[in-house]
Amino acid sequence: MEPEENDPLLGNEDSGGKNLGEFGTCWMMDATMKCTHTSSTHVKVDRPIYPQTMLDEAYRCKSQQAYPLDIRCSECNPGKMVKSMIPAIDWLSRYSFKQDLPKDIIAGLTVGIMNIPQGMAYAILGNVPPVVGLYMAFFPTIIYAFLGTSRHISMGSFAVICLMAGKTVSTYSSTYSLANIPVNSTLPYAAEQSGTSYSPIEVAMAVTFMVGIFQLGMYLLRLGVICTLLSDTLVNGLTAGAAIHVFTSQIKDLLGMNVPKYTGPLYILRTYIGIFENLHTINYVATFCSAVTMVALIINNEILKPWISKKSIIPIPIELIVVLAGTLLSRYAYISDTHNLSVVGHIAVGLPEAAAPKLSLLSLVALDSFVISVVAYIISVSMALIFAQKLKYTIDSNQELLAQGVGNVVGSFFSCLPFAASLSRSAIQEMAGGVTQVASLFSCSVLLVVLLWIAPFFEPLPRCFLAALIIVALKGVLFQVKDFFRIWKMSTLDGITWLVTYLTVILVEIDIGLLVGVFVSIVTIFIQGMKPYTCQLARLPNTDIYVDSTRYTKTEEVKGVCIVHYAGGLNFANRVYFKKAVHQIYKECAENEVNLVVKGKSTSDDDIENGKIQFIILNLSAMQYVDPAGSSTISSIAQEFSQISVNILLAAVGGPVHDAMQLCGVFGNNLITCFPTIHDAVLYAESKMNRQRLSIRL
Repeated sequence: MEPEENDPLLGNEDSGGKNLGEFGTCWMMDATMKCTHTSSTHVKVDRPIYPQTMLDEAYRCKSQQAYPLDIRCSECNPGKMVKSMIPAIDWLSRYSFKQDLPKDIIAGLTVGIMNIPQGMAYAILGNVPPVVGLYMAFFPTIIYAFLGTSRHISMGSFAVICLMAGKTVSTYSSTYSLANIPVNSTLPYAAEQSGTSYSPIEVAMAVTFMVGIFQLGMYLLRLGVICTLLSDTLVNGLTAGAAIHVFTSQIKDLLGMNVPKYTGPLYILRTYIGIFENLHTINYVATFCSAVTMVALIINNEILKPWISKKSIIPIPIELIVVLAGTLLSRYAYISDTHNLSVVGHIAVGLPEAAAPKLSLLSLVALDSFVISVVAYIISVSMALIFAQKLKYTIDSNQELLAQGVGNVVGSFFSCLPFAASLSRSAIQEMAGGVTQVASLFSCSVLLVVLLWIAPFFEPLPRCFLAALIIVALKGVLFQVKDFFRIWKMSTLDGITWLVTYLTVILVEIDIGLLVGVFVSIVTIFIQGMKPYTCQLARLPNTDIYVDSTRYTKTEEVKGVCIVHYAGGLNFANRVYFKKAVHQIYKECAENEVNLVVKGKSTSDDDIENGKIQFIILNLSAMQYVDPAGSSTISSIAQEFSQISVNILLAAVGGPVHDAMQLCGVFGNNLITCFPTIHDAVLYAESKMNRQRLSIRL
């Protein structure tokens, strides 16, 4: 690359014949670097050495705020605002009825059939009547179809969210607290404390309403970015631990046995102790039905489903077949009455009447509802991102908060639990050819028919069939424990986050596990920020490439120059580490210089006289932030080394970092010079040392 004829730094006519003084004389060196590699392409550079200040002045660098905050009010456009708040207006106007409608009908009917058994099963996890699971797949799903930005996720009941809501329902519901008094519990129930009795449905409505309010509040505050604050590792550990809770809660129905109800920390362990103490109460018919159901579901998922997917886009509705088989056996073979099996019980016909949540409950369930709102949002957005990345479209994380918030608020008036996306149903909807949320509307039409006319048919269904369905559906989440070894191998800190979250969720509570996981994640980020990657750089022979000297063997150190690479922010928290790292690398470089003289590799008088480090180059190309404390640290380092005649040079400083340093007066004492590249700084240092040697000889 040849220098331009009118380069301002060359002092030509266009630059006004400006005399660059020291920079214009001693820096006008031949910076040609010839690559000796056998590659057919070579690099040849011939240009002056640029100091950062003159580069900025010559090429009219615009000074900006060091770290600007982009707070701008966009132009108010009512049409765009309505379209952004109701995305269905946009995609419905472009909807192809000929191409997309048949696919959405097939996908919608398929998912609707899946929603019947899953909704009933997951509602039981929430300690509410099974029909609530059908309500959840109907009312909030219609809202999400018009307000959501994901085209493929299936909203409705989800095991983890139903379980979390169910714990709140059992805590504040007098019906459940009186029927299932926890063993060895010394804490009175909230319902008894308040002197008011609440039904499970009333508590569920209050929880759902507060979840919606929290999500709408996060939407107004534009907190969609919260989905990035919970890492995939944390969510993986959280859901894997929550799956253990779900599995444990289903053992009672799975085996048809009597298990005492426990609460509080370590209740999982106490529950398993209670299970072993009550093995004599196992109902062998329920156990046999559960085992047969699980085997049938596993055979379908592992063998039949992959084979049929190659033949048809419509999967076997195995869950519905299982539910129908169990209902028919109970209704006509009387297995429930004969063998004392627990059944689903009464299922209301028709749609529920709209009713407002109990205001007196809202403050009681607020804390639990906040945790549920965050977890439900994170899980749903994570699934939405999976399909968006796979099918190459985008979602709006803030709009997702609006869609879920409005869906939960509306659902709370119709006896719903908080809703979320289901990975299994979403995968089926996409695999069956679903293109848009029109598929969800057809799914709702199936549920409407069931609610109006068919729901009572499932009343005699034994609960052991639903328990088996839940366990098999959770198989993938339960086996996420295998991910721990992969995560640990990739990152020890991430492995610690996963393990701590997983164990806390199991041993304490899901909400406490979430908080502990977030805390550990923040601590790991802090630890990584406290000790950023720092190393000594050396030059590859005959190049202007500088690499970590510990990672490459065929390198050469620049005589008299110590190059320090620092990757990370520099602030009040890690300034001590930065200072120690610079001193440590300088010490190692100085020892290397001495060793060269001792070993006889540098024998001239000049080399012995000048056989010490005279320049420290700080490569800050990977520094993304510096605060006043960090800037002060750089200045103090320069002052300390100036006392032993060692100069500090900065290289490749980013624009915002450079501006921040300038505002903090780093360059005001003339002890620090900044350069756009490492090689510019190295050539400047070498030229200064050459001139010094020449002056000594003369």
